[in-house]
Parts: sequence; structure tokens; C-alpha cells
Amino acid sequence: MSARDPVSLHEIAASATGREGVIWALQGGGDLNANLVRFEGGRGVGEHVNDEVDVLVVGISGSGTVSVDGETYPVSNGTVVLVPRGAARSTRAASEGFAYLSVHRRRGPLQIGV
Repeated sequence: MSARDPVSLHEIAASATGREGVIWALQGGGDLNANLVRFEGGRGVGEHVNDEVDVLVVGISGSGTVSVDGETYPVSNGTVVLVPRGAARSTRAASEGFAYLSVHRRRGPLQIGV
């Protein structure tokens, strides 16, 4: 599969029951980094600050929240939240679980802690 081949993120998320963290990553994206991240209900990424890049979070399946500098936004299929560089951020899955696409300029490897 090349970076130009179509990918169904919905199918990947649906087949990843029981898996958490990064379940798919864009390969060969040049200066673009995209990761499909999934968490079971109530789990997610704890609050942290990234001073390197702005991040676009796109809901793919299920639902959850993205918190940015203390403001919490509901996210579900098709919802987009911009998380500016330097903002305190976190994500949390609702009870049914949550998968989202994280897109940003390429930097070092994504580190997901639960």
C-alpha cells in the first residue's frame, strides 16, 4: 500500500476493538503526520502541552471529548477541533469508545500514554 492508496479509517477503527493508542499511521506522508488513535470507554490521553505543532483532531468513530486549555469540546464522527501549539490538551473517550485522526506537521514520533 502506498501513501496515495485510499484508506477507510472507519473500517480500521471498527476492526480494532480492544486495541488502544495509535492503530494506524500515515506512511510516506513527507512533511505531514496523521495517526488514527483509538481508546476504549473512559480512557484517553492525559493533559499535556506540545510546543512544536498545531494539531487537527478529527472524530472518526464513537465519541469523546478534547480539552484545550481547560475548555472541553464534544467530538464525534466528522467533528474537527484545532488544538494550537502550546495549549494544554487531553482526550477522553465516552462509554462506547472513541477513534480520532490526529493530523499535524511531521515531528518526532507520537508518544501516547494512557
